[in-house]
Amino acid sequence: MKKNKHHEKAWVVSVRMGLGHQRAAFALAHLAGDGVLNVGEPVTCEPDELKLWHNITNGYETISRMKNVPIIGNGLFNLMNALLYIPPFYPIRDLSKPNMQAKFIRGYLEKGMGKKLMEIVETRPLPMISTYFVPSLIADFYNYSRNYCVVTDAEINRAWVPVDPTASKTIYLAPCSRAMNRLKEYGVRDDKIFLTGFPIPRELLGSEKLEILLPDLGQRLRQLDPENRFWPLHGSSVEHFIGHRNVRQKMKRPLTILYAVGGAGALWETGLAAVKSLKKQIMRKELRFALAPGVRPEIYNKYVEGLHELRIPRELVPIIYSPDTVNYFELFTRFIRETDILWTKPSELVFYSALGLPIIMTEPVGAQEEYNKKWLLEIQAGMSQEDPAYANEWLLDLLHFGRFAESAWDGFLKARKFGIYKIEEILRTGTMIRESSPLRR
Repeated sequence: MKKNKHHEKAWVVSVRMGLGHQRAAFALAHLAGDGVLNVGEPVTCEPDELKLWHNITNGYETISRMKNVPIIGNGLFNLMNALLYIPPFYPIRDLSKPNMQAKFIRGYLEKGMGKKLMEIVETRPLPMISTYFVPSLIADFYNYSRNYCVVTDAEINRAWVPVDPTASKTIYLAPCSRAMNRLKEYGVRDDKIFLTGFPIPRELLGSEKLEILLPDLGQRLRQLDPENRFWPLHGSSVEHFIGHRNVRQKMKRPLTILYAVGGAGALWETGLAAVKSLKKQIMRKELRFALAPGVRPEIYNKYVEGLHELRIPRELVPIIYSPDTVNYFELFTRFIRETDILWTKPSELVFYSALGLPIIMTEPVGAQEEYNKKWLLEIQAGMSQEDPAYANEWLLDLLHFGRFAESAWDGFLKARKFGIYKIEEILRTGTMIRESSPLRR
């Protein structure tokens, strides 16, 4: 990443564990003159700590991919999921007492974890923004001022909060009200929480006037309503919020569906099963189905082989892939602008529903994804998948009845899209203006 110390505003710190935390850091990278720092890498860790991070990240991703392996896979996954357990929110009660994970991390901090990271950060007195909880706990342990933690799921484990939350200086940037209320339940003070929204890249928004998002949304809503079921009910509301010029029909393109694989590579098979089911529509160019294997070459190769076996020309099924994480996010971001339906795990990508992007969810992989799914269903911006082998039936039925258009509009109105601008506002002023308009939040 290019260095730009003259325009640096913060240290941005993340972790290479899956793609969710990296995706949030990608949107914030313009704030960091030296680019994003990652814990668990030689530049930020001593050798002993590096080995610990290697074991954690490899174990997490391996077990996530093994979830559907008969007998052993589900057992290992359940064991891991128990460690990441998030208790039910109700009844509302005091959950500020540290759990086993919080105590475990505290023990490593007392043994010196994060010392090398803080030696780097303390070279320049900039605010530190972490998209993973461990760096923020490190900064909190070292009493670093202006320590911000971006929450990347609708619900989080108690480990995200220091052992003594009342004494903590950490400021949390929450993507939704569910996450905000969970932080309060864990003992974080009200004045240490800002409801910003998830940081979505500016390339998908434009400026705060949303000059990129609004016309993209107008086109998408047309694509998602081929039988004119949505527009008679909601057309006047759409025109009111996004403007007449943004709802006019533009150049036609095929309906575009993007299946995105998570960072660990789990559930990649679903994408090929859907392509097989929709082969007739793809070959006729009635719709375009794209596959995003992320940064994993083995998944990319499986998709190439799968398309060859299905005898589908590569040009009809774009594959969004790069072994480099930053380059992958750049490709993904560009393709999202021409995507009409996003099909993926209920990961951090549920917050992309704020773009007016309806989301089909696979089964969740992990406790946090269970809650992400629940949140997305609550705001009616997504739906659970049916059998991908019959996508040519249920998916096209939902399209023809205008259900995807309704989900797109609900997501745009209810989910927060101004995360990146609210975070910049907090860095600049120390606070943020709370907005009620869907065009300002």
